[in-house]
Amino acid sequence: MTDKEELAEARTDWAEDRTVLANERTFAGWMRTGMTAMAIALGLQALFRAFEPTWVPKAVATGFVLVAIFVFLSAGREARATLRRMCSHDARARSSRSMTLISVALSLASAATGTILWLL
Repeated sequence: MTDKEELAEARTDWAEDRTVLANERTFAGWMRTGMTAMAIALGLQALFRAFEPTWVPKAVATGFVLVAIFVFLSAGREARATLRRMCSHDARARSSRSMTLISVALSLASAATGTILWLL
């Protein structure tokens, strides 16, 4: 292989590494979006606690909880799909397993929070 071909291959490898790292940043951004939806759900419940009938703020908050769960699970699925297609060369990427663990843990915590909102 010539020097020119080696350099071209190295640049391709670096581009793939940048894409793997961008996938992690995107995953983190979606996790923040899901947590924001959870914060809105909690805020709505706290702000409109005295509202009558009481099921209305709980229902609206539950909508945001469901959005958060959808965001967490979708982000995990998309991040894993991207990781399967990419090959990391020099960059150390998060494992598909850790992304799954994070998205499932946040989904379960959101479901538990939604349940607690209805019990209060």
